[in-house]
Amino acid sequence: MVQIPNTPTSADVARLAGVSRATVSYVLNKTDAVRISDATRQRVHEAARELGYVPHAAARSLRAGHSRTVLMPAPAIPVGPLYSAFLNEVQGALNRLDYTVVQYGSVGLHGDDAARAWAELRPVAVLVPGTGIGPRGVAVLKRSGARAVVTLGPERVEGAHALLMDHDVVGRCAAAHLYERGRRRIGVVIPEEPGLEVYSRPRLAGARQALRGTGARVTGVPLAYTERSAAELAANWPDLDAVFAYNDEYAMLLMRALQDTGRRIPEDVAVVGADDLMLGRLLRPRLSTVRIELPSVRALAALVDRAVRDPGGEPEVHRVLGSSVVRREST
Repeated sequence: MVQIPNTPTSADVARLAGVSRATVSYVLNKTDAVRISDATRQRVHEAARELGYVPHAAARSLRAGHSRTVLMPAPAIPVGPLYSAFLNEVQGALNRLDYTVVQYGSVGLHGDDAARAWAELRPVAVLVPGTGIGPRGVAVLKRSGARAVVTLGPERVEGAHALLMDHDVVGRCAAAHLYERGRRRIGVVIPEEPGLEVYSRPRLAGARQALRGTGARVTGVPLAYTERSAAELAANWPDLDAVFAYNDEYAMLLMRALQDTGRRIPEDVAVVGADDLMLGRLLRPRLSTVRIELPSVRALAALVDRAVRDPGGEPEVHRVLGSSVVRREST
């Protein structure tokens, strides 16, 4: 017969530490309203570790009237190293504010269906990347107890706080740089991977806007993220003397394919990427790029915390994306 060990309780921790159960609760729940000495806090933590005791999240939520769980749905589209690192930093900033961050794999779920799945976990806040939710989904989450819904994308969603990431500026930056370098027939890579159009279309529009009235020509260039697709494009290269390759990864893929056909970079074709990845600095020629300034993770975490504390406040809207060109040898 399998023996199931007894689960340690806060009373066990209190006996071992020589304190009251209330003190254990204050210490482990990081309550600031009661002054407790550092020595007592240390004894409680040592007793909890020795017994293997962890607080019960559901019970804690009942006492507080809400959970401390922030849900971050995993992006349904491929995201590069820059955005992945940003999401990790956001988790760290929220953890320091005593929130538990949970990433939710929502592949196959979209819109209101995804919102209902997220709501089942009863998070206190949800950070939604891209355009994965609409006004009805926001309402579903709020009815389930979410005090804050924050979207990170190019458009505002009614009822949600918004960090507007305007990717037009990335395209404007890249195109203006290529024009300054004397290029007049400029291509802008449009990734064929589903979901990326929410970023690639504004970048193409921004490039066209930057060069409107200059006499330069801007052409959208479809490209899948495969060696075969890049080789086919390079073999049938359109009449272009420069290309903004969407990001550094597509730029590296396309540069190699162009070089394999004998084209010189930048003499025949200038290439600029985006994201300023380290690998771009290791290429020869080194890759020019658009450095993207993502939102401050501390400011985002503070926004979530403000919204949790004051769920009745008006949704905040912030424009947060900035960009600048890093000039290197590929242009």
